[in-house]
Amino acid sequence: MPTIAGLGSSPFAGRGKTVRAENAVEIQSDAPSTPRKRILRSNAAQQAGQISPSLSPNSFNFCIDMDQLSMVKEAMHVSMAPSTVVCREYEQKRILEFCKQCVKQEKAGSLYVCGCPGTGKSLSMEKVKENLTHWTKEERFPPLDVLTINCTTLTSTSEIFSKILGNNQARKKTSSPTSPLKHLQRTYSQKLQSPDTKMMLVIADELDYLITRDQAVLHDLFMLTTYPFSRCILIGIANAIDLAGRFLPKLQSLNCKPMVVAFRAYSKDQIIMIIQQRLGVLPYRVFQPQALELCARKVAAASGDMRKALCVCRSAIEILEAELRESTYSLDLPSVEGGFSDKRTGASCETWIKQANNIVRVDHMALALSKAYRSPTVDIIQSLPQHQQIILCSIVKLFRGAKKDTTVGELNKFYTDICKSTLIPPAGIMESSSMCRVLADQGLLKLGQSREDKLRRVTLKVDEADISFALQGVRFFQNCLQ
Repeated sequence: MPTIAGLGSSPFAGRGKTVRAENAVEIQSDAPSTPRKRILRSNAAQQAGQISPSLSPNSFNFCIDMDQLSMVKEAMHVSMAPSTVVCREYEQKRILEFCKQCVKQEKAGSLYVCGCPGTGKSLSMEKVKENLTHWTKEERFPPLDVLTINCTTLTSTSEIFSKILGNNQARKKTSSPTSPLKHLQRTYSQKLQSPDTKMMLVIADELDYLITRDQAVLHDLFMLTTYPFSRCILIGIANAIDLAGRFLPKLQSLNCKPMVVAFRAYSKDQIIMIIQQRLGVLPYRVFQPQALELCARKVAAASGDMRKALCVCRSAIEILEAELRESTYSLDLPSVEGGFSDKRTGASCETWIKQANNIVRVDHMALALSKAYRSPTVDIIQSLPQHQQIILCSIVKLFRGAKKDTTVGELNKFYTDICKSTLIPPAGIMESSSMCRVLADQGLLKLGQSREDKLRRVTLKVDEADISFALQGVRFFQNCLQ
């Protein structure tokens, strides 16, 4: 674990001077498919760790190394994959053990991986695939045929069966006009012709995109693992936590409901640990501890999205880069041949001392967080009357999981329950409907058409994270959103 942003990183540390970052005041806080990952270039990062020479009264050759800050930004990029995925060891172990059991028993099975965006699902699956490949080699099991499908790239939901079939190569060998699904069902229903047939691991990412009105595609997909001669291990990944229970009720009755592994949102301490792991490959210090904690607290309170935390850190580094460039350009360096006056030399030294403290401070991080989360939407939500804020809070709680819309009547019941639980007199159904229309006029909600107000459909037009961020400063809403 690296040491964060200490005084020792300054080239002036040995001169007996105390260097402080100006305005570094601690701020109290209340607060489509994942791309293929690149590997951190730790060797290159270590080579970039040379510290510039110390200050000399005859030669002011200290400069901020922008290449180092670029290396930090690269390490904090979401496409960079660390060698190990910390804070997700338990989830990876469960998935890996499930796959091992299927391979040992030569038995098909299905597993559902769920969690909010940015909680490490896809990255963890990449590590599980690597570990499973190594394990099969060590245990001398036949290698698996691994097929990773991003459901957002499918032209139709049923195309996933063509992918599993192998781009229809098996169909070309037959004159049967059957669909890919029928062909798979017939294959998995018949005894295998060759005992050397490999087991197949199918990883379907962004499984939410396969949701249809009758749920037929999802149902048929998971049912492929129940046929007597199926050798398919299916792992579905999606953001909806209760997809298996809400949209696949038939599977439970047929005794083929998938095993569920849930990825919880990252906590403050976990976010700090993951950032420090990424910084561990760098031989220099980058962030003040207070700045990292501020970022982690805000992101954990809003969504727990690690990708958001990394983007905020990169933004804070860019703010520091802009500040250093501006300070460098504004320096009025005296001519070496003309000599230095004591007054001018002292002023230049003071400027360079400030530049030498080239770490991300709390004020940098606060500005980056403000850019990331502050928006006109947040301002509108914070200026709303309390009961309209409670309605938005109710919608956020209702829409957790796969639910994306509701009716005014159902929303009013949820809103009333929250008010009664906190001893706040609730408004009636007519007032609730009126408040929904006001929120729709503000661009926060969308109301459908119906003869009765209570039957009008309500959908959210803004990000749930904006609502959580806008209301998290009030303890009442903190308790409601938990």
